[in-house]
This record gives sequence, C-alpha cells and structure tokens, in this order.
Amino acid sequence: MKLVEDDSMSRMAIGAGAPLIHTYSIVARDPDNGQLGVAVQSHYFSVGSVVTWAEAGVGAVASQALSEPAYGKLGLDLMRAGKTAPDSLSGLLASDPMKEIRQVAMIDAEGRAAAHTGSITIPEAGHVVGEGFSVQANMMLKNTVWPAMAEAYRGAKGALIDRLLASLDAAEVEGGDIRGRQSAAVLIVDGKNTGRPWHDTIFDLRVDDGAEPLKEIRRLASVRKSYLHMRLAEAAQARGDLVAMEREYEAAERLIGDNPEMRYWHSIALLSLGQIEPGIAMLKETGARDRNWIELTLRLPAMMLPRDPAVLERIKALLK
Repeated sequence: MKLVEDDSMSRMAIGAGAPLIHTYSIVARDPDNGQLGVAVQSHYFSVGSVVTWAEAGVGAVASQALSEPAYGKLGLDLMRAGKTAPDSLSGLLASDPMKEIRQVAMIDAEGRAAAHTGSITIPEAGHVVGEGFSVQANMMLKNTVWPAMAEAYRGAKGALIDRLLASLDAAEVEGGDIRGRQSAAVLIVDGKNTGRPWHDTIFDLRVDDGAEPLKEIRRLASVRKSYLHMRLAEAAQARGDLVAMEREYEAAERLIGDNPEMRYWHSIALLSLGQIEPGIAMLKETGARDRNWIELTLRLPAMMLPRDPAVLERIKALLK
C-alpha cells in the first residue's frame, strides 16, 4: 500500500538530522467530550517542539526515540483522510527503514490507539496501549515506568489535562528518564474541528528548559485554566448573566494566584453591567497594588466601559 505519492516517508526515514528524543509520553482521548491530547517529559531541550502533534477532531501523535516529526504530520494527514490510528501507524512504519529505532504512538478521534517501540530502541523501553490511550517510554531508569503511567491514567479523575499530568507524575515517581528532567509539554485539542485551530486548541503548554518541568507545566496549566474560565465569564457577561459571570471570574481568580489580571477584568465587567459599587471597590483594590491599572481603565474604549461621567470621575479619584 503506497501511503504518500511523493514517497515522503522514504526520504525522511534516512534519519539525517533526526533528533534523539528519549522520553516518556502519553496520547489519549477523553471519552466524555472527545478532547484529544498528548503530554511528554524528557531530558531534552524543547521536547514539545518535536514530539507533540494533535488536530481537533482528527487525532494525536507522539514521535520519539530517534524521533521523526514526519510521523506527526503524515499520521494526522492519514487520520484526517479517514484511516484509523492503527492503520495509519502500521502503514507509515512499513515505509520506514529506520523503524526499529523509532517509538511512535497515535490515537484517532474515535479513541483507537496504537503504538510502536522499535527493537533497538534504547532500554528500558516499552509501551502500553489501553482503551482510549497509549503510554510509551524509552531510555528509562526502570521498566516499570510505562506500566505505572498506564495505571495512573486509568485511575485518575477529572479533566483530560489532569489525567495526562497524573500519568507523567507516575513516570517520574518510577524514576523517569535515566538522565533526569529538562523539558515538558502538553497539547490538547477539542473533539470537534471548527477549521479554526487557534480556537480548537485548549492547552498548548511548553517548558523548554527547567529544573522541575512537571511542576512548571502544572503551574502553566492552572494559568491556562484561569483564562478558560475568563472566556466563560466574558460569554456570561455578553448575555447579561451576572450569576454565571461572577462564578467564572471567581474561579479564574483562584487559579491565577497573585496575578491581578482576572480581578481587574472582573471589576470592569461589573462596571459595564451597572454594578458600580462592587466594581469600584474591586478596581480600588487592584489599583492599590499598581496605579497603572487605574490609568488603563481611563483609556478603555466605550465598548469596554461605558463613558458615564459620574463613574469616570470616581475612577479618576482613585488616582489621588
């Protein structure tokens, strides 16, 4: 079966310049909402720029060991064309003379997963394919890493990102990469493809170089969750649902920690909906930390903050 008319796989499989990404990763589909994700950690700089691939409504791919990024591009192309993840992976492997030093995993939009660990991939190396996920690892300290990842993913609760990170944490508990830690990444896309990848991408987080990349990726995930709640708050504001808006902004504020961003836009939303007293009180609190937030408020266009002279005077007074 000829998969690519221009023989792209044969040309790329020679391996010249292919990065040696020894790592552990997981690809998975959330059965509740169809989200597709891939998460990875490695002792390799910027692992997310090579290993992680995903497209909403199509699938997710992890390409590692003697990593060949074309597995990501071509794997998604084939799944988009209607092939299953197992068929896509087996077809690409059949065209790759370097397959015995590759490690690749794929999952499609129906949750069908497949993985390959080449026979000369540096040990400890292996994978587990389960219902709606695959975990894979190479150059690990111990051969218990990938079974622990699978068990952690199966047992984890909550959103897909929380389950993916639980799997990575389990790998680290088992010793992880024999060389230690350096970078991590998470990529999660929606279950449906709108044709707007900037909208369909839910999480796209990377720690390219750090002493504790999993700790930092969790912090970034919390910040991203905060912005997702702000998006819901803005939608509630647009339809005039004060209760939902308050609930979402409060969640956003909890997740973002000391950053005043969410608290500030919460105050602006209250003012725009005519909730002047709580809005001014909240704005005063933010301005006490940095007067520039007050100055910014006076520069907002009318579409963001009605130009009520009385309200503007009260805002100006916060600068005194």
